[in-house]
Amino acid sequence: MTDIEALLNERSGIRLDLGCGENKQGPDWVGMDIRPLPGVDIVWDIEKIPWPIPDACCLTVLASHLVEHIDPAHGGFLKFMDEVWRVCRVGAQFAISMPYGTSPGQLQDPSHCNARNEITWMYFTPDHPLWMIYKPKPWRAESLTWNPIGNMEVLLKKIERVEVSHE
Repeated sequence: MTDIEALLNERSGIRLDLGCGENKQGPDWVGMDIRPLPGVDIVWDIEKIPWPIPDACCLTVLASHLVEHIDPAHGGFLKFMDEVWRVCRVGAQFAISMPYGTSPGQLQDPSHCNARNEITWMYFTPDHPLWMIYKPKPWRAESLTWNPIGNMEVLLKKIERVEVSHE
Protein backbone atom coordinates (compact mmCIF):
# COMPACT_ATOMS: atom_id res chain seq x y z
CA MET A 1 0.00 0.00 0.00
CA THR A 2 1.38 3.44 -0.97
CA ASP A 3 1.51 6.36 1.45
CA ILE A 4 -1.34 8.05 -0.44
CA GLU A 5 -3.50 4.92 -0.25
CA ALA A 6 -2.80 4.70 3.49
CA LEU A 7 -3.89 8.34 3.94
CA LEU A 8 -7.04 7.72 1.93
CA ASN A 9 -7.86 4.64 4.02
CA GLU A 10 -7.24 6.62 7.21
CA ARG A 11 -9.37 9.61 6.13
CA SER A 12 -12.33 10.14 3.84
CA GLY A 13 -10.14 12.22 1.54
CA ILE A 14 -7.06 14.39 1.61
CA ARG A 15 -6.30 18.07 1.76
CA LEU A 16 -3.48 18.74 -0.68
CA ASP A 17 -1.00 21.62 -0.31
CA LEU A 18 0.64 22.08 -3.72
CA GLY A 19 4.14 23.58 -3.71
CA CYS A 20 4.06 23.59 0.09
CA GLY A 21 7.82 23.96 0.61
CA GLU A 22 8.62 23.86 4.34
CA ASN A 23 5.31 25.56 5.18
CA LYS A 24 2.71 22.81 4.78
CA GLN A 25 -0.65 23.91 6.20
CA GLY A 26 -0.58 21.35 8.99
CA PRO A 27 -0.08 17.69 9.89
CA ASP A 28 -3.47 16.72 8.44
CA TRP A 29 -2.49 18.07 5.02
CA VAL A 30 -0.56 16.24 2.30
CA GLY A 31 2.26 18.39 0.98
CA MET A 32 3.56 18.06 -2.56
CA ASP A 33 6.65 19.91 -3.75
CA ILE A 34 9.49 19.40 -6.22
CA ARG A 35 11.98 19.78 -3.35
CA PRO A 36 12.50 17.10 -0.66
CA LEU A 37 12.02 19.45 2.28
CA PRO A 38 10.73 18.79 5.80
CA GLY A 39 6.95 18.36 5.66
CA VAL A 40 6.85 17.39 1.98
CA ASP A 41 4.98 14.09 1.67
CA ILE A 42 5.17 13.73 -2.12
CA VAL A 43 8.29 14.90 -3.94
CA TRP A 44 7.05 15.60 -7.45
CA ASP A 45 7.35 18.16 -10.24
CA ILE A 46 3.82 19.57 -10.37
CA GLU A 47 4.21 20.27 -14.09
CA LYS A 48 4.75 16.54 -14.71
CA ILE A 49 1.27 15.18 -15.33
CA PRO A 50 -0.30 12.89 -14.22
CA TRP A 51 0.51 13.27 -10.55
CA PRO A 52 0.94 10.16 -8.37
CA ILE A 53 -2.42 10.85 -6.73
CA PRO A 54 -5.66 8.88 -7.35
CA ASP A 55 -8.68 10.40 -9.06
CA ALA A 56 -11.25 12.25 -6.97
CA CYS A 57 -9.47 11.86 -3.62
CA CYS A 58 -8.99 15.51 -2.61
CA LEU A 59 -11.43 17.42 -0.45
CA THR A 60 -9.43 20.64 -0.66
CA VAL A 61 -6.43 21.75 -2.72
CA LEU A 62 -4.31 24.79 -1.92
CA ALA A 63 -1.87 26.52 -4.26
CA SER A 64 -0.29 29.43 -2.42
CA HIS A 65 2.08 31.40 -4.62
CA LEU A 66 2.57 28.49 -7.00
CA VAL A 67 0.39 29.20 -10.06
CA GLU A 68 2.57 32.10 -11.20
CA HIS A 69 5.47 29.63 -11.59
CA ILE A 70 3.62 27.21 -13.91
CA ASP A 71 4.79 27.46 -17.50
CA PRO A 72 1.75 28.31 -19.63
CA ALA A 73 3.49 27.20 -22.87
CA HIS A 74 1.85 24.37 -24.80
CA GLY A 75 -1.26 24.55 -22.62
CA GLY A 76 0.71 23.96 -19.41
CA PHE A 77 -1.60 26.03 -17.21
CA LEU A 78 -4.72 24.43 -18.71
CA LYS A 79 -3.21 20.97 -18.13
CA PHE A 80 -2.40 21.94 -14.53
CA MET A 81 -5.99 23.08 -13.92
CA ASP A 82 -7.37 19.88 -15.45
CA GLU A 83 -5.05 17.81 -13.24
CA VAL A 84 -6.26 19.59 -10.10
CA TRP A 85 -9.81 18.90 -11.29
CA ARG A 86 -8.95 15.20 -11.77
CA VAL A 87 -7.70 14.72 -8.20
CA CYS A 88 -10.61 16.64 -6.63
CA ARG A 89 -13.95 15.19 -5.67
CA VAL A 90 -17.06 16.91 -6.98
CA GLY A 91 -17.68 19.78 -4.58
CA ALA A 92 -14.03 20.03 -3.52
CA GLN A 93 -12.53 23.49 -3.18
CA PHE A 94 -9.39 24.75 -4.88
CA ALA A 95 -7.88 27.81 -3.17
CA ILE A 96 -5.34 29.88 -5.11
CA SER A 97 -3.31 32.80 -3.85
CA MET A 98 -0.96 34.57 -6.24
CA PRO A 99 0.29 38.00 -7.29
CA TYR A 100 -2.11 39.94 -9.51
CA GLY A 101 -1.00 39.71 -13.16
CA THR A 102 0.49 43.21 -13.51
CA SER A 103 1.45 43.79 -9.88
CA PRO A 104 5.01 44.54 -8.76
CA GLY A 105 5.06 41.15 -6.98
CA GLN A 106 4.33 39.37 -10.26
CA LEU A 107 6.78 41.39 -12.32
CA GLN A 108 9.74 41.41 -9.92
CA ASP A 109 10.38 37.67 -9.59
CA PRO A 110 12.38 36.23 -12.52
CA SER A 111 10.75 32.81 -12.03
CA HIS A 112 7.21 34.13 -12.52
CA CYS A 113 5.97 33.18 -15.98
CA ASN A 114 2.19 32.81 -15.59
CA ALA A 115 0.48 36.15 -15.00
CA ARG A 116 -3.27 35.95 -14.32
CA ASN A 117 -6.05 38.44 -13.61
CA GLU A 118 -9.64 38.29 -12.42
CA ILE A 119 -11.03 37.38 -15.86
CA THR A 120 -8.77 34.28 -16.18
CA TRP A 121 -11.14 32.24 -14.01
CA MET A 122 -14.08 32.78 -16.38
CA TYR A 123 -12.30 30.47 -18.86
CA PHE A 124 -12.97 27.64 -16.37
CA THR A 125 -16.63 28.52 -15.71
CA PRO A 126 -19.00 26.72 -18.12
CA ASP A 127 -21.80 29.29 -17.92
CA HIS A 128 -19.44 32.03 -19.16
CA PRO A 129 -18.87 32.46 -22.93
CA LEU A 130 -15.05 32.41 -22.48
CA TRP A 131 -15.27 28.76 -21.36
CA MET A 132 -16.18 27.79 -24.94
CA ILE A 133 -12.70 28.76 -26.18
CA TYR A 134 -10.82 25.84 -24.53
CA LYS A 135 -13.60 23.89 -22.76
CA PRO A 136 -11.40 22.85 -19.81
CA LYS A 137 -12.67 20.77 -16.92
CA PRO A 138 -15.38 22.85 -15.20
CA TRP A 139 -15.08 24.90 -12.01
CA ARG A 140 -17.35 27.42 -10.33
CA ALA A 141 -15.75 30.55 -8.88
CA GLU A 142 -17.03 30.88 -5.32
CA SER A 143 -14.86 33.81 -4.28
CA LEU A 144 -12.51 36.17 -6.07
CA THR A 145 -10.65 39.12 -4.60
CA TRP A 146 -7.78 41.07 -6.11
CA ASN A 147 -5.72 44.19 -5.83
CA PRO A 148 -4.02 45.37 -9.04
CA ILE A 149 -0.89 46.28 -7.08
CA GLY A 150 -1.07 43.29 -4.74
CA ASN A 151 -2.37 39.75 -4.67
CA MET A 152 -5.33 37.82 -6.03
CA GLU A 153 -7.16 35.12 -4.12
CA VAL A 154 -9.50 32.70 -5.84
CA LEU A 155 -11.71 29.97 -4.43
CA LEU A 156 -12.96 27.51 -7.04
CA LYS A 157 -15.35 24.61 -6.55
CA LYS A 158 -15.18 21.49 -8.71
CA ILE A 159 -18.41 20.88 -10.54
CA GLU A 160 -19.41 17.90 -12.65
CA ARG A 161 -18.89 17.85 -16.37
CA VAL A 162 -21.58 19.80 -18.13
CA GLU A 163 -22.68 20.42 -21.65
CA VAL A 164 -23.24 24.10 -22.26
CA SER A 165 -24.21 25.80 -25.48
CA HIS A 166 -23.72 29.52 -25.92
CA GLU A 167 -25.71 30.87 -28.82
